[in-house]
Amino acid sequence: MKIRIYYEDTDAAGIVYHTNFIKFCERARSEVFFKEGLSSHDESKKEHFVVRNIICDFVQVAFLGDLLEVRTQILERKNSSVILKQDILKDTELICSFEVVLVYVKDYKAIKIPDNIFNILKKI
Repeated sequence: MKIRIYYEDTDAAGIVYHTNFIKFCERARSEVFFKEGLSSHDESKKEHFVVRNIICDFVQVAFLGDLLEVRTQILERKNSSVILKQDILKDTELICSFEVVLVYVKDYKAIKIPDNIFNILKKI
């Protein structure tokens, strides 16, 4: 997914504020569900993903006007969780890398990720 850096994404020096990279990764994860006409959670069943853990490695800075790309891959699937690797690049240069653990929950308790939800997630 492509992300253009706007003024609102930056600090006073025109550098992307570090927490915005987490937002960019969230948008990329959500976008795959939006393309399927869904969201990343099912309101009627009270089911959705929650972030359990994020490991961040900030390698370079990004600036106002840059065009970045979020690339996502599944590293591991467990019964109720999935581990994703999300890299943010400018052209071919790595800006930052994230390892994200998502847990699928219903009524705030971990449950098995439904196959149809995981199949959508695999399209990332």
